[in-house]
Amino acid sequence: MLAVDPLAGLELPVPRLPRLRAVEPRWVRLGDELRLWLRDPLELSDRMALVPEVLLPLLAMLDGTHDARALAASFGLRTGIPLSTSTVETILRELDEALLLEGPRYERAVARLLAAYRALPHRPPALAGRSYPDDPDALDTLLEAFVAAWQEMVAAASTGTAGTPEAAPGALGPIARAAGVLSPHIDYGRGGLLYAGTWQAALAAVASAEVIVIFGTDHAGGPGRLTPTAQRYATPWGALEVDRAAVEAVAAALGEEAYTEELHHRSEHSIELAVIWLHWALRRAGRDPAGAPLVPLLCGSFQCWMGTEERPAGPPAAALAALARAIEGRRTLVVAAADLAHVGPAFGDAAPLSEEAKQALAAGDAGMLETIAAGDAEGFLAYLRAEGDRRRVCGLPPIYWAMRLLDRLGGQPARGRLVGYDQCPADERGGSVVSIAGMLWE
Repeated sequence: MLAVDPLAGLELPVPRLPRLRAVEPRWVRLGDELRLWLRDPLELSDRMALVPEVLLPLLAMLDGTHDARALAASFGLRTGIPLSTSTVETILRELDEALLLEGPRYERAVARLLAAYRALPHRPPALAGRSYPDDPDALDTLLEAFVAAWQEMVAAASTGTAGTPEAAPGALGPIARAAGVLSPHIDYGRGGLLYAGTWQAALAAVASAEVIVIFGTDHAGGPGRLTPTAQRYATPWGALEVDRAAVEAVAAALGEEAYTEELHHRSEHSIELAVIWLHWALRRAGRDPAGAPLVPLLCGSFQCWMGTEERPAGPPAAALAALARAIEGRRTLVVAAADLAHVGPAFGDAAPLSEEAKQALAAGDAGMLETIAAGDAEGFLAYLRAEGDRRRVCGLPPIYWAMRLLDRLGGQPARGRLVGYDQCPADERGGSVVSIAGMLWE
């Protein structure tokens, strides 16, 4: 565990009953040894925790119910390997200094970084220069290349010289009351063509929008949460405005916990990768971005509703109603920045996907997309409940909330047209995939 502790010098105690935060465990090789990298999705610290395999049982016990002495004793009983209390305390101290444990140090770090985030003139693009060019001209060139490649593919398909896409849907027209876009949030290297087809088809809707609500997956979000931010999202072309009145209406309906996870906006990629294409479409349509302010909302996991027949409710549902009232009467574009299935060993499945399994995945996704195209939010949720969400559809929350809002604004379920569907490799051998789709609702 290396690097600088952002709270170095502060005498903050290690939690007596340590609980590991929600992290993204990934295996990495360090020389001849495999280590478990505890990646912090919020990137609160530049410290890196690489845990030896032998210590995994200790990590599993960091649930907030054991002190250092009990952890050492339980580890010895489970593994047969003696571990002193002082050694456990050292490990816990390093995890705490890496901001991987819940407790005072983590809370102070979040408060400090949240204050810094809010003090900025806008939310800086977190992935610029990493996932896409940070130079505006280079970004233009990249996106226009995707658009040209999509157009060539559509032209080839229409003449029968290529098989993709099967059919190009008509463009989404100017908005009368409300319209929607289902956009991927995968990296452009894998999803660039589908982004291009989706946002090109949405140009007229973007050109006529008076407010744009964008729901994105919060990959680190708490169960059922809906998290707004009043910060403007920036791209290499500049910062997009935010509808502060609508954001405040959402926050008021959510109550005191409205901004508990606002810091997630700082590094979450889902909204950012869709906003780049939205900004491209605004520029392509000759729009002043100030005339179509955003309402950015991150959506936490729906696992809390997977085992019940209950409809997602509580503060998020009340916030949706408050949002609908705040934007009523304006032409609204609703965006769901959402990927679909995540399957294969990279996501915890035992075996790589065969070609037959990938075809079965496509069939399952097609059935799910039919409910989305019907604007049937509850049918979509029921479809995934019925299979226990075994395909790990990370876009479930933003797609669900987008359809619920479209229903409210339009007075009836929005009807969708599929732009395209793809399965993107998620490991070097292609045995794991992420599926994505583009769709237009009206």
